[in-house]
Amino acid sequence: MNDNKFKLPASISRRRFVQGLAIGGVIASFPHVVHAGSSFKDNAATGSAPELSGKVIELTIAESLVNFTGVVRTATTINGSIPAPTLRLREGDEVTIKVTNTLSVPSSIHWHGIILPYQMDGVPGLSFKGIMPGETFVYKFTLQQSGTYWYHSHSGFQEMTGMYGALIIEPREQDIIVADREYVVQLSDWTDEDPMRVFSKLKVQGDMYNYNQPTVKDFLSDMSEQGLASALSKREMWQQMRMSPTDLSDLSSAALTYLFNGSTPLANWRGLFKKGEKVRLRFINGASNTFFDVRIPELKMTVVQSDGQNVHPVTVDEFRFGPGETYDVLVTPQSDAYTIFAQSIERSGYARGTLAVADNINAPVPALDPVEWLAMADMMGSMSHGGSMAEGAMDHSQHTANNAMDLSQHAGPSTAFAKASTQVRHASTEYGPSVDMRVDTPRTNLDDPGIGLRNNGRKVLTLSDLRSLEGVMEYRQPEAEIELHLTGNMERYSWSIDGLEFGQSTPVHMNLNQRVRVILQNDTMMTHPMHLHGMWSDLENENGEVQVRRHTIPVQPAQRISFLTTPHDVGRWAWHCHLLFHMDAGMFREVVVS
Repeated sequence: MNDNKFKLPASISRRRFVQGLAIGGVIASFPHVVHAGSSFKDNAATGSAPELSGKVIELTIAESLVNFTGVVRTATTINGSIPAPTLRLREGDEVTIKVTNTLSVPSSIHWHGIILPYQMDGVPGLSFKGIMPGETFVYKFTLQQSGTYWYHSHSGFQEMTGMYGALIIEPREQDIIVADREYVVQLSDWTDEDPMRVFSKLKVQGDMYNYNQPTVKDFLSDMSEQGLASALSKREMWQQMRMSPTDLSDLSSAALTYLFNGSTPLANWRGLFKKGEKVRLRFINGASNTFFDVRIPELKMTVVQSDGQNVHPVTVDEFRFGPGETYDVLVTPQSDAYTIFAQSIERSGYARGTLAVADNINAPVPALDPVEWLAMADMMGSMSHGGSMAEGAMDHSQHTANNAMDLSQHAGPSTAFAKASTQVRHASTEYGPSVDMRVDTPRTNLDDPGIGLRNNGRKVLTLSDLRSLEGVMEYRQPEAEIELHLTGNMERYSWSIDGLEFGQSTPVHMNLNQRVRVILQNDTMMTHPMHLHGMWSDLENENGEVQVRRHTIPVQPAQRISFLTTPHDVGRWAWHCHLLFHMDAGMFREVVVS
């Protein structure tokens, strides 16, 4: 990125930096300064992206100037806007999308969650070579689904510098979700620093941006409540594990400004409504490295869609989602104004927008929730199972990371998936330097809202609440099983699968049209949103019952989850954590379907 030296005075407050500028947005061209909103359609909400539709669409990748915090920087944009244009397409149509790259480096666009031929998936090095500078690549595919999705670059850190947009596919028949009006809510994060520089800092010090480290005040508070011995024991435990109990996210507002449809908190994106209307909000997490906890104080949300798939409606106060996930909710506002509040998982900042009956009305912005320390369940998993360590420990010498094992004798959930025990061990001798811990007590429950959301007095959505409206698409029992462990070493800032970073790994192999059970066990203390390209992930609960169809599954610390999938298209597919830095650091695998 270009470190241009246009800056606000040094006296700019930290609050103003974190919340951004009220006028922040894309600067259209040199030397003119044009607010991004001026190029939007007249009926678009301020800060929302322009909308494109039709069977033939043209997109141009370029560099644009942006100023979110008082510092002008160079962003990577599509058609000159952040977010990129919202594409509104129709199920069943064959679409042609012509993408021209005017950058000096290769680029790409991946259609996240879309089922299509692998050559159109947009992952350089796997599905195609990438879009070279000055070239136009023509994507052509038939839309086999409907719902809320998104698209983004899969090249370098371009996604982090602005290359992401909403992809809305209208059902071929009448939509069963009825609303009087709707808004796309695309949440993201922006850094004024060169993302490669940020990444390099994390490689040197993994907790570089963690400003919530335990303090002397915390120790004195623990000693007062629990006694000296307990407080000391607590610190000793974390020191032995070489971890911080507040290490919930690699980045924070120390590096990021959180955006709501490309608007900073101070810029305050606005959407209008009339009292009593039913409003559909299509939430997309287009962030590079941020989990958001979303709520609308004083207004219930009814979740009706998850990752583009209709679900049995469930009414909640709040939901958490990570990069790559989408949720559609219905709200029926009765007051004059509401704040849509999306705080980051580590509670250092937030994105926000306003729903109101008029442009000049605002609602209160809630304070950030307090930082919550990681709990024993996040470190050790399940503590409630009987049995010895030997019964529950995983034998990694036999686990089937890269080769599916025959399950012809199996019916129902695997016995390996059901096992759990009672100890955490460091795994350096088993996995090598890329791993600093192993969980031998995985928990399999889906009803945990996660750190910072437990017992907060609000109804928080969990995976156990989600059930696909159409039920299970395929009732076949799995013929093969694949198990992978999500691993990492925070001191080295190394992220991997089965202790192997992508460059050291071999592909995962799947057979065309074969029903496969996949088990993911998280041996780290961070949640990983795992995205499998080119096929659906039918999430199972701990009893082996398929609940909901997803394209991105968040796997919590010390959690062991299971899903079924059927690859219907041959080719080379990507499978990775959607935290961009985790993917780039090695939590990525190639999947070969043949």
